[in-house]
Amino acid sequence: MTTPFIAILLLAAAPPPQKAKELAAQKQWEELYLAFAAADPSGYPEAQRPLVAGPLLKGCEALLAEDAVMAYSLGERAVAFQETAGALRCLAKSALKTDQRASAEEALKKGLEHFPKDGAFGLELGRLQLQDQDSAAALATLERVPAKSKESREARQLIQQARAKASVEGAARREAERLEQRMNGEGDTRTAKGSEGGADIRPASLSYESGVGKDGMRVRANRRFSIRYFNSERDFGQRAEYEGKVVSALDEAYDFTQRTLGQARERQLDVVLYTRDEFRTHLGPTYAARVAGLYHDNAIRMNDAAELTQQTKATLVHEYVHAALDEICTGGGDVLPRWFNEGLAEYIEWRYLGLDGPPRNLKDVMRGAAKQGRLPKLMEMDTRAPISMASPEVAYGTSAMAVRELVRLGGAEKLLSFVQSVSRATPFEKALQTAYEKDFAGLDEAVRTALSGR
Repeated sequence: MTTPFIAILLLAAAPPPQKAKELAAQKQWEELYLAFAAADPSGYPEAQRPLVAGPLLKGCEALLAEDAVMAYSLGERAVAFQETAGALRCLAKSALKTDQRASAEEALKKGLEHFPKDGAFGLELGRLQLQDQDSAAALATLERVPAKSKESREARQLIQQARAKASVEGAARREAERLEQRMNGEGDTRTAKGSEGGADIRPASLSYESGVGKDGMRVRANRRFSIRYFNSERDFGQRAEYEGKVVSALDEAYDFTQRTLGQARERQLDVVLYTRDEFRTHLGPTYAARVAGLYHDNAIRMNDAAELTQQTKATLVHEYVHAALDEICTGGGDVLPRWFNEGLAEYIEWRYLGLDGPPRNLKDVMRGAAKQGRLPKLMEMDTRAPISMASPEVAYGTSAMAVRELVRLGGAEKLLSFVQSVSRATPFEKALQTAYEKDFAGLDEAVRTALSGR
């Protein structure tokens, strides 16, 4: 849903298509992007959209080798105006160059769906799926590369690799099934403590064991995590593969938070994974439409987690930081202002995605908001969640940049010590002044200065 502030920007930024052609002819690529960054394609007649998309694509292709970040921004805008095969290819290439794997996969999947005769989409998507150790999906994708396309020869070579890996994985799953069946028939079982619903699983330390809870959800738990999800008609091999990916993502969230913040969570944490429809059923349509995940009542609940994309894993890191703060902070995470809690989670998510600040598009919007004096104030988000602000994306970005300024001032070690010292006994702003000699207004100014580049 477009927020009121974004809508104002869109209405104010509607340059004519001729402007795109002129800027492209002059090779003024950054000016071209800025001119159309906030333009709403639906505000242009359908016949005019290709006149904007073409120059944007030209810029994407021109900058792909020397400035992949700007190439990605131009490619993203080109696809917004017209989803051509060329625009989707350039967007995917620039996304890979800037480590935005989820965006690359999305562009390749769209290309494969809309342009099945173009072998590049199936080849590149299959290659990524092989890298992700998803040989079954890679095999299905690579077999869609047309036999008469120039990519078919390379696709056939990758198909052989995928078949060999699928065979090995199948044998491993069958052996795992045999062992699980054997284990389930031996020894006593008990109900896992600290997980919802009660599940018959064996005692777990850092090794995961599986079972089924009273609520019908699959459960896989160890000392740190209790993973829960509905079976969704997966057979054993599919369950083993899915659970393996979830385990890997959670361990990565733990390790990354430990490295970046200096401390992770040690108490067992419930992680409930829903499909989009399941999330809507359990938490309602409003949450389903607005959030990718949430941490509440000692549990992370993930929306649309049937497939674990790079963005899904980044969201998992974000929510895991909330869970860690709930343990690290004296009195729990609720003693922290909403902007700080969300800002730290958003900042660490940026770091996980390889960014030191907001993504390019968001940064441009935030700069525009700063120039117009419309950035949200930290005081406004002391008790009010960023998602409830007029422009949630800008509110989250502002909060994260405020945390980034604190890291810049004292490093992660000082930030962790500060978080550990926060309690209900001392107002947060007073503790902030003591530790950093900054109040909310001072941090607001630091964020505006950082956005201006001064």
